[in-house]
Amino acid sequence: MSDEFIPFYKPYIDKKEINSVVESMESGWLTTGPKVKEFQNKFADYVGSKHALAVNSCTAGLHLLLVAAGIGEGDEVITTSMTFAATANVIVEVGAKPVLVDIDPKTFNMDIQDLERKITDKTKAIIPVHMAGQPCEMDEIMKLAKERDIYVFEDAAHAIWTKYKGKMVGNISDGTAFSFYATKNLCTGEGGMVTTNNDELAENIRINTLHGISRDAYDRYTNKEASWYYEIVTPGYKYNMPDINAAMGIEQLNKLEEMQKRRKEIADIYTEAFKEVPEVKVPYVKDDIRHAWHLYIILLEVEMLKIDRNEFINKLTELNLGTSVHFIPIHFHPYYKENYGFEEGDFPNCEYVFERNISLPFYPAMTDEQVYQVIDRVKQVIEEVRR
Repeated sequence: MSDEFIPFYKPYIDKKEINSVVESMESGWLTTGPKVKEFQNKFADYVGSKHALAVNSCTAGLHLLLVAAGIGEGDEVITTSMTFAATANVIVEVGAKPVLVDIDPKTFNMDIQDLERKITDKTKAIIPVHMAGQPCEMDEIMKLAKERDIYVFEDAAHAIWTKYKGKMVGNISDGTAFSFYATKNLCTGEGGMVTTNNDELAENIRINTLHGISRDAYDRYTNKEASWYYEIVTPGYKYNMPDINAAMGIEQLNKLEEMQKRRKEIADIYTEAFKEVPEVKVPYVKDDIRHAWHLYIILLEVEMLKIDRNEFINKLTELNLGTSVHFIPIHFHPYYKENYGFEEGDFPNCEYVFERNISLPFYPAMTDEQVYQVIDRVKQVIEEVRR
């Protein structure tokens, strides 16, 4: 057994984030305040959007976009089955019906032909998921949506730093939700951001983020002419981001380019090492995009092995290597089977990828030695189980 355990993920945090959080705590602002305002402004500038609204998760951001668009009972929202359950859950939460599409087996992103087949008169929104940091075919998706007056809300949980044909994700569709969860490229512990160029959507989201209050706490307590008085204009939610999290986010955004450079370096090392290994298929990357490299996902050619993907992962675990799988398809989960009639076999490309994929350790804090240890341990298992 190898000595050092290499975890699937480790955050890249230093004294700058720590000092920023301490500064926030010492200021007396623990909840939504000046740090959130600063983070929102910096993020909007970064992606080029008119509005950026900080929330406590990407899930909250997607939910708020659907609420702001007035989507509910009797409506349909299309997304992919190859995503985390939150993408579909928010559709259910607003009372709409989740409609799933299959994926392109090369990019793992939404299949455009299947998407077009699934659009009906009840379709009110499409939620593309930029899998692993590679953008979906947004030109085709936006064209289909505009022809039918359908909203497009991107799930960009993996896609900060991603560009599609030279344009930043976050400044392409009607609205975009980002994740700053502990494992993401930009980390605030928990957190997210919604970007949009639509003034009406932005105002609705802003109000719904904090209980439906007409003015947020920062405005009410910092303006010398402000008062205790507020009004609930809609039954909103508790989705606001605290200043402590935003303090981390500001520093993470400041060093995002540095972190992305390291991610690309590691991705290149993995690709070079595995591209000549016939039992491993390395990620496909389109030419006209900038990949955020949130995940490095390999596909096992299981037909060339004596064991399946799950057993392969068990052997890597025995070698002290942490891995993951992205994702268990939505249509495999009991809730969606029982309530929407999905069955195994409905989305063959999705199932093909699910049965073969492994996400390797992949984060800026990795040393070159750890990267090569990952490669060696994967190759060791392949040598043991090759047919």
